[in-house]
Amino acid sequence: MKLNVFKALWGLEGSYELLLERAANAGYAGVEAPMPSREDEAGFKEALKRHGLSYIIQTFTYGDHAGSFEEQVERAASFEPVLIVCHSAKDSMSESDQDRFYEKALRIEQKAGIRVGHETHRGRAMFTPWTTARLLNKFPELRITADFSHWVNVCESYLEDQQEAIGLAIERAIHVHGRIGFPEGPQVPHPASPYFEKELGLFLQWWERIFAAQTKSGKEQTTFTAEFGPPGYMPTDPFTNKPISDLWEVNEWMTECLKKKYVQWMG
Repeated sequence: MKLNVFKALWGLEGSYELLLERAANAGYAGVEAPMPSREDEAGFKEALKRHGLSYIIQTFTYGDHAGSFEEQVERAASFEPVLIVCHSAKDSMSESDQDRFYEKALRIEQKAGIRVGHETHRGRAMFTPWTTARLLNKFPELRITADFSHWVNVCESYLEDQQEAIGLAIERAIHVHGRIGFPEGPQVPHPASPYFEKELGLFLQWWERIFAAQTKSGKEQTTFTAEFGPPGYMPTDPFTNKPISDLWEVNEWMTECLKKKYVQWMG
């Protein structure tokens, strides 16, 4: 199974042309980001083609969640994305409302013919292992983008008591967001830090299990996006508010670490 690594544009400064050129020169298969504004759309599509990059689209439901999901999926089709990553529904919605959303979402996905990985994200329906497991058990066709950094933060633990739910999530993951979280936050200061060696090892084990499950299911390609974020996620100096790590370098380190581990795992 081939590993395709994507570059998250979140938090990076510069024009689309500059960022896409930099991602291509760094050897990425593509970029992951929300859809550009309407006025930037043509230029963005041209830049993707010019630099030979694929595209993973990020979407965010709101208001009439099913309606907003449908609108975004319809627009996304024109970009011919590898897949859509969606922050879908809300944690505050009742289970019946969540069920109605995902029933509609699955019909919309099927009609569009685009794979969608609903992200395991704080504030969304899949904000914990058990809420996600309930949905995955109810909807066998539902697939996720695995970002377990949110879960260790929300559960304020290393998820020792959630093995069954994690196993189910691993089986349903079609995309991985590579960010290392810890019980008190969704992002360690730097994944290379010896102080967070335990967390790095735990997440690498989860990712290895995801790739093994995908290989077993016969997938020929998989995707991974290192997704450490800017200040807000990244710690800053308390008196200058300057980030304590370089965003590009942090995600480069995580990507290269994963690539080396992937070669070991897959032989």
